[in-house]
Amino acid sequence: MLRVGLTGGVGAGKSTVARQLAALGAVVVDADALAREVVAPGTEGLAAVVEEFGPGVLRADGALDRAALARVVFEDAERRRALEAVTHPRIAARTEQLVAAAPADAVVVHDIPLLVELGRGDRYHLVVVVAASAEERVRRLVTERGTPEDDARARVAAQATDEQRRAAADVELDNAGVPAGLAERVERLWRERLVPFEANLRAGVRAPRPDQPVLVPADPAWAAAGARLAARVRRAAGERALDVQHTGSTAVPGLDAKDVIDLQVVVADLPTAREVAADLAAAGLVAVPGEWADEPVTAPGRPVPRAFAANADPGRAVDCSVRVAGSPAVAEALAFRDRLRADAGERAAYAALKHELAARTWPSADAYARAKTAFIAGVLARAGA
Repeated sequence: MLRVGLTGGVGAGKSTVARQLAALGAVVVDADALAREVVAPGTEGLAAVVEEFGPGVLRADGALDRAALARVVFEDAERRRALEAVTHPRIAARTEQLVAAAPADAVVVHDIPLLVELGRGDRYHLVVVVAASAEERVRRLVTERGTPEDDARARVAAQATDEQRRAAADVELDNAGVPAGLAERVERLWRERLVPFEANLRAGVRAPRPDQPVLVPADPAWAAAGARLAARVRRAAGERALDVQHTGSTAVPGLDAKDVIDLQVVVADLPTAREVAADLAAAGLVAVPGEWADEPVTAPGRPVPRAFAANADPGRAVDCSVRVAGSPAVAEALAFRDRLRADAGERAAYAALKHELAARTWPSADAYARAKTAFIAGVLARAGA
């Protein structure tokens, strides 16, 4: 089962995307619909809301007067938190019921408006954000929903910023243009990414990679991608993870690299490392079987075992090494990254070497990696590692 978080600002078109994904075969769980369900007439949720806010939030027919309740909580953070304390646990419980009832091979799309505001991106294998500018969203609220302009601007301003949503997004669907363009992008996302991601995850196989190293220009978005993936891994590993870090070339701003996010997880011992690697399916990664070992450059000839996981997602390459605390490779990965971050000369020399090596044909990825060992050893020596 693949769990996808779908979000976007009010008026961005998130519901349109949800409907299309449902038509393509996704199981869609609508947080707004559940928010209404848990406070429907006769429910414990409605009784709890009335107890907290009084009978003034009820209509004459006994149903919740949502407009009256909104006036109470919209500009009062304390009262809003009181409402959330009633509704959020009930919505979460109902969500898990619906997810548990979905088929094992389902792509479950959780349509959740406040995913970014609630900081819940680490609960999903993938987060999809539907985007449109603030001005466009205001225009849609005014012209398509009849919302007064001041109210529309207040609603947009009360939500997460475009920058915050972009940082949370594994996929950003631009909905500033014509509907046909959005529909095409959603269909391509379903066919090329969501369906194969689910199949790979369920089968426990990593997504295909190029046979040869392919360098691309440094991408400022790598930092946010590393942070999102590290958060998912940290959640999946729980207290077993002593440390989770974004390492490797994509963790160094301005450095050309293969478009691969390297992660390092530190655990107490090798059995725990293997256990954690297997559990990273919750983060969208699959354990890669076989004997994996580091041969640290500061301890040549002394291979150190580790566990390894990689991406099931065909749209985002990830290599995750699960290492044991005290392994020389743990310190080396961090020292090498930090030296390159701090020293422009080292960074430029490494980029030149990488481009030179990437121009050759290699029998394996390991052979390409080993060709960089001497340079890495020099950098670590100069860093005092």
